[in-house]
Amino acid sequence: MAITFVNPSGLPEIDVYRQVSIASGSKLIFIAGQVAWDAEGVTIGEGDLAAQVEQSYLNIGTALAEVGGSFDDVAKLTFYVVDWTPDKMPPLLEGISRAAAKLGVTPVPPATLIGVAALDVPDHLVEIEATAILD
Repeated sequence: MAITFVNPSGLPEIDVYRQVSIASGSKLIFIAGQVAWDAEGVTIGEGDLAAQVEQSYLNIGTALAEVGGSFDDVAKLTFYVVDWTPDKMPPLLEGISRAAAKLGVTPVPPATLIGVAALDVPDHLVEIEATAILD
């Protein structure tokens, strides 16, 4: 595996991600922000943050599989959540958990969550981009 995750002493240990990833592969993979579209461009989970996070994660999984990778190769995730407030954390984590169960992974790469006013389509509540590295 090209990614090692670390929680350095002196930084808080967060349950859902690690503070640092060390990448040792040779191919960088940049995945465009994924939203809750199915293959036909239909929004999945309109008004349901957990469902949209789940679909976005599954879309990242699809993109990674196409280039010979998996979530084990993800070095960094960035979340963009519309009108973010801390009470949205439980459905966000629920969506991650459901997708992780379907993908058979424990996604813990470093992550950044950014609250935004809106995304490209009014029905979209979350967009997730990923950076991965392959050997």
